[in-house]
Amino acid sequence: MRTADKQIADTLVRYGEPFAGNVWRVQGTAVIYHKTLERIAAQAGIRFDPPTIIRAERDEAVVLVTGRLPGAKAGTERVEWSIGEALVNVNYRVSGKQAAYVYAMAEKRGKDRVILKLIELHGLVYSEEEADEFRGGRLAEVQVVGDDFEAPAFDEVTEAEADLKRAIDATDTINAVTDLMLAGETQQILAGMPQGTRDEVRDYAKARLVALGWPGTKGRRAA
Repeated sequence: MRTADKQIADTLVRYGEPFAGNVWRVQGTAVIYHKTLERIAAQAGIRFDPPTIIRAERDEAVVLVTGRLPGAKAGTERVEWSIGEALVNVNYRVSGKQAAYVYAMAEKRGKDRVILKLIELHGLVYSEEEADEFRGGRLAEVQVVGDDFEAPAFDEVTEAEADLKRAIDATDTINAVTDLMLAGETQQILAGMPQGTRDEVRDYAKARLVALGWPGTKGRRAA
């Protein structure tokens, strides 16, 4: 294993995360799931200050994110900050009728960069939310990282994710959401996705169920 990959793997193991299944490579650039970084932040006890809004437009959001990692000695901590930005059709692309969540994307990017700084992996690996260049175009060629993980083409996975989210957005009843998620075709698509993306789609469906009045403890479970 190359030196950078070993450093990434050693850091992930420290926080209870495997290398295979969490990290893959896009034309030489190591990429990690946002959800993996969220779990690491929780495991490490990273706390975030309220974000500072730098720019707020309909199609653009820029936020300053500050994170704090508790030190080995009581009362000590490391502090890092970074900028998260999202501008529709520039570094944040949406397709079809997919809604653009610029503030959520800016927050994700800012937090992911801060987490990577605090765990000392900044510059070695990038979050999947880092930029749309990881979602196709000039960085579309994916190389497998890890003996037990076979990553599908990232742009194809993203398109499938976007299609499912658009279908979920189009549902107008709780039963319509559950029928969609339990359909054989949907199950087949989900089965072909990496775990992190599959979880993201399922969480999106659950959020839609809640928006439609699902109490969370009744009814059928979204796939």
